[in-house]
Amino acid sequence: MKLKTALMATALAGVGFAAQAQEVTVMSWGGAYTKSQVEAYHKPFTAETGIKVNSVDADNPATPIKAQVEAGNVSIDVADVEFSDAVRLCDEGLLETIDVSMLPAAPDGTPATEDFIEGALQDCAVANIVWSTVMAYNSENVDGTPTSIADFFDTEKFPGKRGLRKSAKATLEMALMADGVPAGEVYDVLETDEGIDRAFAKLDTIKDDIVWWEAGAQPPQLLADGEVVMSTAYNGRIFNAAVGEDQPLEIVWDGQILDFDLFVVPKGAPNKDAAMKFIAFSTDTQRLADQASWISYGPARKSSGDLVGLYSDGKTEMAPHMPTAAKNLENALVNNFEFWVDMDAELNERFNAWLAQ
Repeated sequence: MKLKTALMATALAGVGFAAQAQEVTVMSWGGAYTKSQVEAYHKPFTAETGIKVNSVDADNPATPIKAQVEAGNVSIDVADVEFSDAVRLCDEGLLETIDVSMLPAAPDGTPATEDFIEGALQDCAVANIVWSTVMAYNSENVDGTPTSIADFFDTEKFPGKRGLRKSAKATLEMALMADGVPAGEVYDVLETDEGIDRAFAKLDTIKDDIVWWEAGAQPPQLLADGEVVMSTAYNGRIFNAAVGEDQPLEIVWDGQILDFDLFVVPKGAPNKDAAMKFIAFSTDTQRLADQASWISYGPARKSSGDLVGLYSDGKTEMAPHMPTAAKNLENALVNNFEFWVDMDAELNERFNAWLAQ
């Protein structure tokens, strides 16, 4: 009887330890963005559930998913990825499907399916933010005031190096807008061979002045250090440097390219149940509004908008800094996700060949 009791006590202790040791590994982009997620999602999720969150970063969290799933050695439970990568990975069978019925309703009872903005819910992904690629400059290193995406390509009017993401996506669209293509016509032009040639021809005009970046933390640093006078960048990273770190950096919203970031769960994630709990928790109305107090990315839920208030400094109103603010949308382009799902491989192959020339 004593042995049986001892075995039962050991078993119960094991169950308790397993529950206590439950964890989830979340991969994101690093820097100010990961910090916003740690503060708004990770810490309160652990406090409420007891599930530990392991935070890891990558230059692009979509990149390791394919290799891990195909190798049958998945260490990521949740990844924060761009829209076109979420759709592509889902189409390739590399992600778990997500049951949107698990997502909590808005505070007024509106179902999640009606509360998320259009496009934010996909078969294998749930959006958390709306962000944008913008051009930015260091006001101490530029004579005059750049006001348009065309100024980014005008090295006579604004001499100096330019920072550009080492990727075809967003780079080609901005080149076309700088060359006079209206935002609403960019993808019609880019779907033609002549349009692609036109974009690369525009890039040729500044090729010798480009400093390429790959990680989101790089553009603010390049601008602050004076290595470039202008750079494309993620709007939240520039906001963090300008407002959070008091750097003399300014955003030009003309020609911004809007995009989603979404949470996905790689196929075979070791902690799938905990991953789904994390996504449901982190994309509720309050949590998305809370993240917007740490970085200037728009919440993916409609009901979060009215809850977005001050930056974590307690004095800066966040609304004017959002890419979705009316004034900032005057000449904005929404990323055509379907276009990049179809054309990503082809255009990046052309882009890499152009780089090597």
